[in-house]
Amino acid sequence: MLNINDYNYPLPDERIAKYPLPERDHSKLLLYKDGNIKEHVFYQLPSLLPHDTRLVCNNTRVIQARLVFHKQSGARIEVFCLEPVVPHDYQLSLSSTKPVEWKCMIGNLKKWKEGTLVLPIDVKGMQVLLHAERLATNGNTHTVRFSWSDPLLSFAEVLDSAGELPIPPYLNRPTEESDKVTYQTVYSRIKGSVAAPTAGLHFTDAVLADLAQRGIERTELTLHVGAGTFQPVKTDDADKHVMHTEIIAVPRQAIEEILSSLGHICAVGTTSMRTLESLYYIGMHPENPAVGQTEPYDKEYVMPVAEALRNIIDYLDRTGQQVLHAETQIMIKPGYKFRIVDMLLTNFHQPKSTLLLLVSAFVGEDWKKIYTFALDNGFRFLSYGDSSLLFRHND
Repeated sequence: MLNINDYNYPLPDERIAKYPLPERDHSKLLLYKDGNIKEHVFYQLPSLLPHDTRLVCNNTRVIQARLVFHKQSGARIEVFCLEPVVPHDYQLSLSSTKPVEWKCMIGNLKKWKEGTLVLPIDVKGMQVLLHAERLATNGNTHTVRFSWSDPLLSFAEVLDSAGELPIPPYLNRPTEESDKVTYQTVYSRIKGSVAAPTAGLHFTDAVLADLAQRGIERTELTLHVGAGTFQPVKTDDADKHVMHTEIIAVPRQAIEEILSSLGHICAVGTTSMRTLESLYYIGMHPENPAVGQTEPYDKEYVMPVAEALRNIIDYLDRTGQQVLHAETQIMIKPGYKFRIVDMLLTNFHQPKSTLLLLVSAFVGEDWKKIYTFALDNGFRFLSYGDSSLLFRHND
């Protein structure tokens, strides 16, 4: 049994950063290496990384996924778009000018028994009507069909005008106009997430330029972060927690770059780490690119990492694809054997969370020492907080 209560620590509310610092790269950076901890500032990151490091970043962009409708009775219905159903592909759905279906969470569901919700929105000076129709229910989520009155608009344009950026619930404040900028990484490009890959929020153009000047190369991949990232572990036995499935996209060129830099990979954030580590298991069966929650623990794997990555490249070449599209439900927890990631850049995570389990898997029991240092030295926690550069604990 993996007791989640062993991954608890006291986190006072005042230590949760409600807003980012005015200058992203002036946040604190904790360095953990060879069991030692030092405090730095984020703009010093380029000087702290080995010269042959390859940074791997998640270029996903947060969409304005929260929609608020009002019924004629005045009832407020909140519809939170999680992931596309029809079309299932994010880019096809967001670029569609025809009706789309999304898996959603619905607030105040009891007031929406039947019928179609209508939301008037202003798009470039024109009034457009957005319609929402509930089609099916599956547990706590619902399939909602969206249609709109202007056939020239894409669903992405509709969301940009009608939606609200969904900042994390633990910030306990409404979304503000500034969040539209500060809750996106400077390199975000591919729309689809409902939460930011927050380790990347500290980067600025100046830091990226410094990295490039020092010859530290950067590779981009995409994992669209779902609302499940905030899902608490509700059972004492963390092994019984069901991980959410996330969609990943990794260009063939990125896999080539990762292959060429094995032993020197720094994942920017837990989403990049989950994607990178998933590649190893996808390499066992690239024709079925999905990684289950327990797959890394089901048996002893002996295939070399380089061979697994080459298997993916060969599969993409055989099928004429330039991008690997896959799903991962991987759970990285204590006892996990890391295959690809050597360094991790990450923020400070909630107590008793799967993300804290991931950190513990990476640095061992020293996670307690790291978090105690951060609490004792004024580090700011969670999405808008400070970050840490962790070198992997020796296996």
